[in-house]
Amino acid sequence: MTDLPILGAAVTVGVLEQQRNLFLDKPRDIELQDFIYADILESGWQDRTAKAKDLLTGHQGRIGIHGPFWGLAIDSMDPDIRQIVSRRLLQGLTICDALGADHMVVHSPFSTWDANNLDNYDRGRQTKIELCHQTMAEAVKRAEDIGCELVLENIEDKDPKDRLALADSFNSSAVALSVDTGHAHYAHGSTGAPPVDYFIHAAGNRLRHVHLQDADGYADRHWALGRGSINWHAVFQALERIASNPRLIIELRNPDQIPESIAFLNNLGLAQ
Repeated sequence: MTDLPILGAAVTVGVLEQQRNLFLDKPRDIELQDFIYADILESGWQDRTAKAKDLLTGHQGRIGIHGPFWGLAIDSMDPDIRQIVSRRLLQGLTICDALGADHMVVHSPFSTWDANNLDNYDRGRQTKIELCHQTMAEAVKRAEDIGCELVLENIEDKDPKDRLALADSFNSSAVALSVDTGHAHYAHGSTGAPPVDYFIHAAGNRLRHVHLQDADGYADRHWALGRGSINWHAVFQALERIASNPRLIIELRNPDQIPESIAFLNNLGLAQ
């Protein structure tokens, strides 16, 4: 059982303070989620970063953050909006540099509408990718410079290959893929997307990050693992084929259920 993959979790600095021992018992990867809000990015991130670094003394796992995303589409047609999104991504990377973080989650621009309509327009796919490049160019360069990966997380994605094509188009070690199990399960149940393990298979060794949450295929539940209908054996069988060592980050609406979720996967013999 000791060779099972080690689970990490996504928490705020406040939750990290409450659950600190959990992140010190094994080299668990951690994702801090305080830095998604504009007001914190503008002022206050320094204090939170300093507190997090103090709490992480002795921590041996990898550290990352969830990047800003509220209202920040990386494929905006409006050049002024693209400037704002670029600035927010760079602010997130400044925090990564201060923390010594090696990943930042960025939300995918793809939707169900895209899956059904991008090929209905001349250069539809090319235009979407070009807009993302215009938004992310500075952030990708900055991420390369500080040794951080921008991991593209599926949100409304119906076809997991779309996000892979976008990541590959940057031709950069700083752009990789994330799979959120609950988002994939929602897309499977509600939009006709493939099941969760297919998203992992499609990502292959471009996968560097996974958000683990359970759901019912109808909504973005972020339930404790085992409380929804995701086939976790299929998920971890798909992960076994991948050699890229993705961060396995439990991301729940109720962080008090993180230990319960770790115990659930441990009892199944899938993770620890």
